[in-house]
Amino acid sequence: MLHNISDAFEMEFGSRAIAIARTVALHGEIQQTVGTTQGLETIQPIAERIRLATDVDYIVVFDTDGIRYSHPSEAKVGTLYEGSDQTESLSQHEYISKAYGVQGYSIRAFVPIMNIEGSRQIGVVNVGILSPKWYHLIQQYRTDIMMSLLWGLVIGLIGSILVANHIKRQTLNLEPYEIARIVEERSSMMQAMDVGILATDEEGHITFINRLGRQYTHFFGTTTTLQELFKNTWVAEEKLIKHESHRPLLIQDQMYLVRTFPIQAHDKLVGHLIMMTSRREAHSLAEELTGIKILVDSLRAQQHEYMNRLHSIAGLIQLDRNEEAVSLIIDEITDEEELIQTLRDKIFDYSIQGLLLGKYSRAKELGISLTIDDTSFLSDFKNGISSGDLVTILGNILDNAMEACLQRDIRDVHLLLQGNKNFLFIEVQDSGCGISGHSQKIFEYGYSTKKRDGRGIGLALVKQLVEANNGIVAIESAIDIGTTMTIKIGVE
Repeated sequence: MLHNISDAFEMEFGSRAIAIARTVALHGEIQQTVGTTQGLETIQPIAERIRLATDVDYIVVFDTDGIRYSHPSEAKVGTLYEGSDQTESLSQHEYISKAYGVQGYSIRAFVPIMNIEGSRQIGVVNVGILSPKWYHLIQQYRTDIMMSLLWGLVIGLIGSILVANHIKRQTLNLEPYEIARIVEERSSMMQAMDVGILATDEEGHITFINRLGRQYTHFFGTTTTLQELFKNTWVAEEKLIKHESHRPLLIQDQMYLVRTFPIQAHDKLVGHLIMMTSRREAHSLAEELTGIKILVDSLRAQQHEYMNRLHSIAGLIQLDRNEEAVSLIIDEITDEEELIQTLRDKIFDYSIQGLLLGKYSRAKELGISLTIDDTSFLSDFKNGISSGDLVTILGNILDNAMEACLQRDIRDVHLLLQGNKNFLFIEVQDSGCGISGHSQKIFEYGYSTKKRDGRGIGLALVKQLVEANNGIVAIESAIDIGTTMTIKIGVE
């Protein structure tokens, strides 16, 4: 506002100054005396009267040699003009300029003085008006300025409130620091996940990729597209237009299971989410969680035991010791039939039957006496416990008990299994070396006394499954005597 006012004043002062300068330049006495000694006495009073009458700051008249004939300070009359912007005025040009002097900036008008005939330039009139200072303008227009500031403040507040509300709606009413914290948390979570994660926009450009995603795809750049990253695969060909669940994908000679999810916002496709899992890791985890690995190991041990028996029988036949071979067959068949019949009568699930039969064969192979309590039964699974869960629980506990007996001369393992829809009770006693230190430490993930790869997982899974069903795991152990592990789910 002040700038505009100052410009308006300067334009007005310039027009006023040049009009006054023209009047002075056409004054008869000035035209007659400029350039003469008489002019030193005649022109000064005339110029001062006009200056006072028109309320300008100064009127300076000088000839073509630069000699002053009028000046607000009489001491400077007769001296040379010291300005630097008068050159064009000596060439019969009139103009307005702005210059800085002792009293500040001034608007100056230069008009040439011609002789009476108008044929020759004999001097120049310079009329100056000081520009108003800023503080003078502020004092003069303070009411207008305050009103402008007030209206600006009101409009600014209203506008800022509207903009702030709009931004808050766009950012789900979150503050900037909350947005930054959420972005950092989400990024950290994505990086910490044990699956490869990639996100794209609607055109297939990758906008996010976590640590495992880079490791699986061997991509460590900044920008690329799905078509370039997954070249010659179904991901690039189908452009992820639909949801895929655990579809195999071969990258860098490694097989991965890929899940794809279209990302929609306001019923519009805005990108895709890709989750990659190593098929090898997925299979290993599935074996641990479902108990398939334990069951397969048990059946493998049973097969191995059968092969040993067949080899023994074949050797006796080759040695023509047929009676001993027949006796061995009868003894083995009798033992197996009794165990199989017991399992059939008391255990309703085939997976548990196979597991116990396999563990029996494995124990026999290791020289361990595995006995199943006569009061054992399993008529149904406790609600919340699946066949795979029970395989995992039983298999890991029995394996742990048998391993504890390997360093002992007396190798006995006793199993009591009872369960139906309402409860599950498992008790395993072994004559092993016992547990030294804090017995609950064996349930920590990764903890093992065997110091081999892949250990320290089984008992941790057992405790997780039991506690997930609001059950308890109890251990009683004595060094060189043995350990009793009890599991109760739904038992008061």
